[in-house]
Formats: sequence, structure tokens, C-alpha cells
Amino acid sequence: MKKVLPFLLLIAAVVLGLIFPSVEPTMAKESTLDSGDTAWLLVSTALVLLMTPGLAFFYGGMVRKKNVISTMLQSFVCMGLITVLWVVFGFSLAFGDDIGGIIGDPSTFFMMKGMLGDSSWPMMPTVPLVLFAMFQLKFAVITPALITGAFAERIRFNSYLIFLCLFMIVIYVPLAHATWHPEGILFQKGVLDFAGGTVVHMSAGWAALASAIFLKGRTSPEHAPARISYVMLGTGLLWFGWFGFNAGSAGGAGPLAATALATTTTASAAAAMAWVFFDMFRGKRPTAIGACIGAVVGLVAITPAAGFVSVPHSLVIGTVAAVVSNLVVIWRGRTKIDDTLDVFPCHGVGGMVGMLLTGVFANQNVNAGNTTGNGLYFGETHLFFTHLVTLIVVSIFAFVGSYVLLLVTNAISPLRVSEEDEILGLDATQHGEEL
Repeated sequence: MKKVLPFLLLIAAVVLGLIFPSVEPTMAKESTLDSGDTAWLLVSTALVLLMTPGLAFFYGGMVRKKNVISTMLQSFVCMGLITVLWVVFGFSLAFGDDIGGIIGDPSTFFMMKGMLGDSSWPMMPTVPLVLFAMFQLKFAVITPALITGAFAERIRFNSYLIFLCLFMIVIYVPLAHATWHPEGILFQKGVLDFAGGTVVHMSAGWAALASAIFLKGRTSPEHAPARISYVMLGTGLLWFGWFGFNAGSAGGAGPLAATALATTTTASAAAAMAWVFFDMFRGKRPTAIGACIGAVVGLVAITPAAGFVSVPHSLVIGTVAAVVSNLVVIWRGRTKIDDTLDVFPCHGVGGMVGMLLTGVFANQNVNAGNTTGNGLYFGETHLFFTHLVTLIVVSIFAFVGSYVLLLVTNAISPLRVSEEDEILGLDATQHGEEL
């Protein structure tokens, strides 16, 4: 039954597509769509999708050769499975009619209904609703993919697929709704998350820590990366795609998108150099992997702040995030927590640093849409303490929720591969393929 059920569920989605063709046009009273904004978001959507293959190379290059394919596939499969779920009900859960400030009504956009014509999302009124839905899909795709680096080299693929679905439904979409829906509870409280520091990186980071603790350590945790060139290629693709991630979140081709692009570039560059220079300060040799990890940490940290802070302050955010994450990597290495690719220290901690520093450096002159107020650096405290409280609440929710989902998944299908399969490598034992 376990082998048949996944295919039957896909067939059920196909049948729903025949029953609900969603061809009803929704015409706005007065169209506000803009061709320039639409063109930019089309490009941004493609750029964000490219980040997932980029992540696959980034992670795949850092594991052992016998696990490269399995690690990369764990990212690639998100592009397929999450897309199907998003079209059927995921987008509705995240952005449908509000229910209690924490979730959307699954019937609102069920099977992408109401996507034709001049309909648009209130927060991005100049682009078609279907494009906004596809743009947001790419965020939903990469978030669970980020988690995979924590349990690389020891998870059963079939069990991973179950966890993937549960995480999107129980953790990701409530956070997306609460943070980005106009009636979401965090949005109403004034939390600023320009492109996913809280929704994407903190949720993935805490889920990664829960996964590493739950699955325990590998039989042989020490290893040499399979392909450092893959890591560098993946970093380049991530950096390139991140311009769509952050600048695309401006919702149009204008000054705010340009600012987000500039802060993204600067923070990542500063973080890459900070990681390298901090390693040298500690007496280590500068490494390609260190530079790549630093660049990604900078991208993570600037994500919540990209459209709320100035370019000079993005230098601060990138540098601080790199040093803090580096220190947490050192701490993690002294514990028994086997977070294979240090997802929590880099994505989780990087996201938290970015969220807090958004509360420090945000300024309403950068983005007039920031109605919460200026950051702590400018003498105001409300935004900073709002973010501090939110950080604590979201961290508890993401960590505890993910751990419970791991327990549920393990009860349905064991998560951990056998010791023999782990020694042979997941490429051969899980997929029958080898690099």
C-alpha cells in the first residue's frame, strides 16, 4: 500500500484538475496591472526557482561522493511535490481568506480558481494573481529543501517525502499566512519580513536542528567534501537567484526593487569576506567553502531586511551575521549534534540575526510601506521588541512543531536508513544510481 499510495494521490490531483478546470475569469473593476512590474516578477519567479538547483549543487558538493545524488535529489524533488500541493490547496492555505490570523481558507483558491482575468493580490496589485501565486510557490519550494542539509547522508527518501508534505502544511503555510497576509497575526503586529527571514530561513533552520537531534549522528560524521567546485557553482546560482528572491519581493520594477538588489549584493559580499577574514583571524587558512558559506549567510541575513534598510547598514548586517554564524558553527562542532551541513548555524541563526537587525536598522525613508516604525538604531524601540518577541515565538513553534512532525513521520515510515545502507551510501541504496 505504501508503494501504491503516492501514485494514487497524484492521480487524485489529476482527477481534481478535470473536475475543477478553474476557467472562470475574475475581472477587476479597474485594472491596475502594469506590464513592467509583471515582466520583472516573471523574471524574479524564474530566478527564485533557479535557487533550488543552486542549493542542490551547494549541498551536494559538501557531502561524500556516495551521497551526492541523493542529497541533490532531495532539493530537486521539492520542485515537483510542493508544486502539486501548492496548486491544489497550498496557495489557499497561505494566502486564502483569513481564518484566525494563522491560516487561509483552503477553498479560496482551490485548484487555482479565480486566477484568470485582471485579478491581483492586494499587496502586489500591479501583477496578475496567478503570477503572484507562482512567485510565492518558489519560496515554498526552497524552504523544506534548505532543511535537507541537516539530515544529509542518513534519511530514507520515502520518509523524507512524507515529512516534506507535513512540514509545508503544518509549519510553512501558517508562518507565510501570519507574516505576509494582510490579516495575518504577525503582519497585524507590524513584523517586517521583506522576503522570508522568518517564514523561510528561521523555519527551515529550527526544523534542521530538530531533525539533527531526532535522527542522531551518522556512523562516521567526519568526511571530505565530494566536489568543492559544486559548492562554488551552487553559491553562484544561489547569489544570482537571490536577486529575484529579494528584489522580486518589492512586487514591481521600481526604486524599492533596486534598493533590495543593492542591499542583497552588499550584505553577501561583506559576509563572504567577513567569514574568510574571521577564519584567518582565528589562525585558519582561507578556504573556498568558507567564502561560499559566508556569502550564503549574508544572503540569508539580508533577506528579511532587504527592502527596509539602507545599503551601508547591509554591510553591517552581512558582517555581523557571518561572524555570529561562524561562532555557532564552532559551538555546534563541539557538541554531539550532527547537523551535517550546519543548516541551523547558517540558515537558522543567519535568519534570526537578520530579523533582529531589521528591528535595529529599518528606516521608513527606505520603505514608506513600513508603518511599524524605525529601528532601534534610530531611537525607537517598538519594532525591535516586536521582532524579539516574534523571534522567540516563531522559534518555539518551528522547533517543537518540526520535532512532532518527525515523530509522526517516523511512526508512519522509519526516517533513518540502516547502518549498512548508510555505509554503502544513499545513492546506491536509496536510488540505485552512482556518481
